[in-house]
Amino acid sequence: MNDKNIRLTLSYDGSQYHGWQRQKNAVTIQGVIEERLQLMTGEPVKLIASGRTDAGVHAVNQVCNFITRSRISPGAIKRGLNSLLPDDIFVREAEYVAIRFHARYDARSKTYEYRILNREDPDIFLRNYSWHIRTPLDTKEIARCLDLLLGRHDFSSFRSSGSGNTSSLRSVLGAELYGKEGEGMMRLVIEADGFLRHMVRNIVGTLADVGLRKMTPGRFEEIFESKDRRLAGVKAPAQGLFLMKVLY
Repeated sequence: MNDKNIRLTLSYDGSQYHGWQRQKNAVTIQGVIEERLQLMTGEPVKLIASGRTDAGVHAVNQVCNFITRSRISPGAIKRGLNSLLPDDIFVREAEYVAIRFHARYDARSKTYEYRILNREDPDIFLRNYSWHIRTPLDTKEIARCLDLLLGRHDFSSFRSSGSGNTSSLRSVLGAELYGKEGEGMMRLVIEADGFLRHMVRNIVGTLADVGLRKMTPGRFEEIFESKDRRLAGVKAPAQGLFLMKVLY
């Protein structure tokens, strides 16, 4: 039988998982899906994702692929998986792709969205899907920093330790802030050709300091250019982060 390459597009709520990557003693997105796929196909399955989301991070359109010799069609894979998977993981699409397709290495860009609930009162129904900041953020000051991110730069200042990336150079293709001061929910959307470990969360944490007027846009630029993670702000909580789309 010939090998086939199947691409899956997934949505998942990461609240109850220790991230994407399979772990021996923890429940992960990859582990749960691989277990169900192996039940269906009767063969070992290894999922390759566009990127590894951290514990508590969500995905609207995560892309992954796997090689199989099974004769089960992509449509049947989708239906079967969705009947076996827990309610917080959903297969949006399943399709055959070229045998050489690789979900990680073939990705041209990824878009992440970070959500901040910026009002005095919390929303208990959004506590797993946003960062609650009670003090009003100065959105104009935050917006002044976003243009600095555009283009190809060394993002060492926003790279957490433990990263396996050999280069800290990344190209940010877009950075937009949606939502106005006093309206409640704010969304920071960043598209790049790749992301370093915790890069978006570290950027958001530093931008929050700008919005809270703990630092100026000028200081943000100095920190960015310093390539020193120790000078940047705190890492924003995981629950506000969503992988929105991957382009190929």
